[in-house]
Amino acid sequence: MKKAILSGNEAIARGFWEGGGHFANAYPGTPSTEIVENIMKYPEIRAQWAVNEKTSLEIALGASFAGARSLVAMKHVGLNVAADPFFSASYIGATGGLVIVTADDPGMHSSQNEQDNRWYALHAKVPMFEPTDSHEAKELTKQALSLSEEFDTPWLIRSTTRISHSLSIVELGEREEVEIKGYVPDFEKRNLLPVNARKRHEVVEERTLKLREFSEKFWGNRIEEGEDSIGVVANGISYQHAREAIPDATFLKLLMTWPLPDNLIREFASKVKKIFVVEEGDPYLETYLKAMNLGVEIIGKEKIPMTGELNPTIVREALLGQRPSYFEIPKIPHRPPALCPGCPHTPVFYILKRLKANVTGDIGCYTLGALPPLSSMDTCVEMGGSIGNAYGIEIAEAMRGLDPRKKKLVAVIGDSTFYHSGVTPLIDLFHNNGITTVIILDNSITAMTGHQENPGTDVGYRIPKRRVDIEKLVRGIGVEHVYTVDSFDMKKLKEVINREIHRKEPSVIIAKRPCVLLPQMKKRKYTYAIADPQKCTSCTLCWKLGCPAISVTKDKKTWINPDLCVGCGVCIDVCPVDAIYLADPEADNARKAGEEVLGWVKKQQQ
Repeated sequence: MKKAILSGNEAIARGFWEGGGHFANAYPGTPSTEIVENIMKYPEIRAQWAVNEKTSLEIALGASFAGARSLVAMKHVGLNVAADPFFSASYIGATGGLVIVTADDPGMHSSQNEQDNRWYALHAKVPMFEPTDSHEAKELTKQALSLSEEFDTPWLIRSTTRISHSLSIVELGEREEVEIKGYVPDFEKRNLLPVNARKRHEVVEERTLKLREFSEKFWGNRIEEGEDSIGVVANGISYQHAREAIPDATFLKLLMTWPLPDNLIREFASKVKKIFVVEEGDPYLETYLKAMNLGVEIIGKEKIPMTGELNPTIVREALLGQRPSYFEIPKIPHRPPALCPGCPHTPVFYILKRLKANVTGDIGCYTLGALPPLSSMDTCVEMGGSIGNAYGIEIAEAMRGLDPRKKKLVAVIGDSTFYHSGVTPLIDLFHNNGITTVIILDNSITAMTGHQENPGTDVGYRIPKRRVDIEKLVRGIGVEHVYTVDSFDMKKLKEVINREIHRKEPSVIIAKRPCVLLPQMKKRKYTYAIADPQKCTSCTLCWKLGCPAISVTKDKKTWINPDLCVGCGVCIDVCPVDAIYLADPEADNARKAGEEVLGWVKKQQQ
């Protein structure tokens, strides 16, 4: 048996391949992004990025209609976007196996909330698996494809950040070749007119009874006898933490967490004197167990934290009051996130700050524009929310009898996010005579999640793609005032933004410049910037760019690190005393100047 060390996301991709998967679709979102990225490595599978999670699920559902085994992957908040087709898919079922992966983010490493998507399985009555390591992630994905067809239902697999990104040993298998059945119309099953949907609801309830029976016998739900009379119920990564924290306890390990196995739970309760429920997020399992009246004390969220991620130390201290002597919280220096050196978003936020604009923001790299020293984004709600938020503020101010333009309202949204869910609120704003200014930050890629393609790119995995032109799309809506400006043209950018935020008509500014980390941008034939300490007056203007390449010496002079600087020239545009100049990195005078500055800085810091 071949083995490999894989992350949970890599293992899910492998399981989909081994299970005879045909089609995979996703919108990238941490911590789920690498699932489809890894599926793309298997030539037998067609995999692609969708414009958003709702569209992704709709396409996969259609592929399932035609008998193709399909998978969609998304982060937890992505399932909110896809909730409409998700609930309907439960009624419709699955002709070809349909697996929906939701990757939750306890601790909010890269998310705006800690929602617990186990409730989606309960509400939609869709069966759910939760792996505790990478091998189980592979096996459960593989099995979910065939079970989806057997029970005629979509199948939910819930991962979390720690499962998605942790590495463990996986036993590799061969691919099962499954024929795509082909599309056969089925009006009563797939057309959810009320007359059909009522019948399909009855089918769902009948299916649930069968799934409950399956859950009782399923290999992943099992009692693991221990030496202690303490019982622990756990799922997902929480099982691993609890196993390490309380190794002698008797465990009820649950890999299928909807429907839950009532008889197995009662058998487990009869073997122990006390039950600890260890789970991240909401008291999902705890609530269910307490409602069963098991006749044994159940301890859960009164001990286990509701927020953040768990680890073995937290679990042991919470349940047993014991803290290992070796455990110390490491003192790590605070390192706030920042936009990259040469990021094309930096000039936009710098100008908005200087103009004292009120900015509603969105999800993407540019969300970092909210942090000091740029500090120029007031709101960030969800994907596509910026335009609707700004328009709502505009409405409320107008209802107060005030001129909304005096608020200098600006909605900022990235190119990928605009395609994802920014088009519809812009239509709403235009249609209802709104006058808010929208700035679309077009860096030609979906940068935050690792440079996946979006409809604004003409490159794609395996097959060429047609590019959707943002300016034409916006003009097609009817917006007359549309301006595309180079993000690094500071003078022009400031002129256009300042003009448009006072215009009493809707306008869209497309701030366009490729992401500095794109491969074509890395071929550095640029010059780079060096500060002349003799001219620097410590005015702080360049510091307020928040560029990681810019640092401050002990005597409050600017120094630009040539190893980080990409030569974008934005700092030169903001310097009022010409203390910053461009130099050819291959020229002797540039090297000499750089060495002199480095020597001077080191001397100042001694």
